[in-house]
Amino acid sequence: MIDSCLMNTYNRFPSILDHGKGSLVWDIEGKVYLDFAAGIAVNVLGHSHPKLVSSLKKQAERMIHCSNLYWTEPQMKLARILSENTIGGKVFFVNSGTEANETAIKLARKFGRKISPNKFKILSAVNSFHGRTLGSLSATAQPKYQEAFTPLVDGFEYFQFNDVDSIKPKISEQVCAIMIEPIQGESGIIPATKEFLIEVRKLCDEHNILLIFDEVQCGMGRTGKLFAYQNYGVIPDVLTIAKGLGGGVPIGAVIANEKADVFEPSDHGSTFGGNPLACSAGITVMEEILKEGFLQRVQKLGDLLKNELEKMKRKFPTVIKEIRGIGLMIGMELNQLSAKEFAATCFEEGLLVVPAGNNTIRFLPPLTIKQKQIKEAMKIVQKVLEKFGGTKS
Repeated sequence: MIDSCLMNTYNRFPSILDHGKGSLVWDIEGKVYLDFAAGIAVNVLGHSHPKLVSSLKKQAERMIHCSNLYWTEPQMKLARILSENTIGGKVFFVNSGTEANETAIKLARKFGRKISPNKFKILSAVNSFHGRTLGSLSATAQPKYQEAFTPLVDGFEYFQFNDVDSIKPKISEQVCAIMIEPIQGESGIIPATKEFLIEVRKLCDEHNILLIFDEVQCGMGRTGKLFAYQNYGVIPDVLTIAKGLGGGVPIGAVIANEKADVFEPSDHGSTFGGNPLACSAGITVMEEILKEGFLQRVQKLGDLLKNELEKMKRKFPTVIKEIRGIGLMIGMELNQLSAKEFAATCFEEGLLVVPAGNNTIRFLPPLTIKQKQIKEAMKIVQKVLEKFGGTKS
């Protein structure tokens, strides 16, 4: 029962999911799956979290939407929570990660224009992923996503990730911003090095350039810190977030420090951005993540997951090339195996994982995952490795 009225834009798994609870989901046939995809790092509290469900019901009974012509308490409260727990700046709400990055691009362009009409270029990393709308796609330095949609937006140049020497020749009076994912997600869970981010921060300070961190995937507690940049001690001027912020309800945000806070009325807008329903979800998610012990538990679970995968690598050295990541954002790079085929086989065995690039599997479970569920998932991974001809060392 596949709906032919949907555009053919996704390589979907051959099942129809029906409902979920915690870290489990069921399809319409009643088959149960362990969810280590979490809607691609979205369902940070798992499925049908009682507090999230309750807050959505209460807010839906009061007001779902008005518009940004008016103030609403949920929007003001969520903005304050985000500001006080990040870089202390002003907040703009959107509906998705790509919209958050589009907002950051416009913010950077206006910042540059206030200095010089020729300060407009934005530098981003090769193999980055910043979204699929034309501005964010232009920042996404991956030809496979760009080629069918040229000409792209002008004013973007690319550097090698984790290589500050590839950035330095591109620095000029025309550059207004450098845009970086502290952990590249779509290209295979590749963390930035601390030294790299420190040097980029210095370059930005020296040349009056905004530093934008895209934490759409790696933020919201995913790394065991509220935001990934807090693992590095490097503070951006602009922070973009989405995915996990609403726990499944579409919402994103851009946080800009005083230097980057250059928007004025009519510069930017969003009909649905920051509506009361989405902001109520965001408040609940933030309050849960900020509870004492929550992030420490994520760190411990992340260590467990990574250690279990490292054990798997030692068992199957010819199949697994590398394990990398931070917290509950772990990538398993395969040797000469298709990530899509591996993920499809995991699906058949009752485990949801996310392919990245050609040969990396992303493990992005809900932050509320249980230890025993991590162990159960590893049993499935081992079974799949054996199916692909992996021999134990």
